[in-house]
Amino acid sequence: MNRLAVYCGSATPADPRYIALAGEVGATLAQRGIGVVYGGGRLGLMGALASGALGAGGEVIGVIPEALVGGEVANTDCTELRVVTGMHQRKQAFTDLSDGFLTIPGGVGTMDELWEAVSWAQLGYHAKPVGLLNAFGFFDHLLAFNRQMIETGFIREAHSRIIIAGEDLGPLLERMAAHRPHTPIFAMKASDL
Repeated sequence: MNRLAVYCGSATPADPRYIALAGEVGATLAQRGIGVVYGGGRLGLMGALASGALGAGGEVIGVIPEALVGGEVANTDCTELRVVTGMHQRKQAFTDLSDGFLTIPGGVGTMDELWEAVSWAQLGYHAKPVGLLNAFGFFDHLLAFNRQMIETGFIREAHSRIIIAGEDLGPLLERMAAHRPHTPIFAMKASDL
């Protein structure tokens, strides 16, 4: 994995562990020679992620919609800052520029990005690993909901392991690097669906 799209929040939670985590993720990726592709913001976890990676000498590509540049939240310290017209172009750039996806804590936008990466993998628009760093148990309920969708039959067995979840970044990155693509829906026959 040369680059990972990292999905995270632009908010700054009251609990300082989240900002520290984002900085550590950025630094760890840089130390492993993995570039960061992210939302291009300078605030919250996004800003901490970029600062951590840049501080450790890593590559950081920010992808930000024009509307957010005007709001003065763009991180001009990035190795490269790409300004796009909207969110669809932003998410396509994340997919095009990365070798996989890593989600750390965040809000609605982060969840939108995660589920799109999962959905696109399930369909066959990409065959890249989708990692979820469940730091501090933040995603416990999301993982339980994902299990419920599998057990109920809304997620096929062939796609039940798309989300690669872990509580520690090092082992999670190793599992992502060892990822083997599943059979996507586009390659299935109607009888398999």
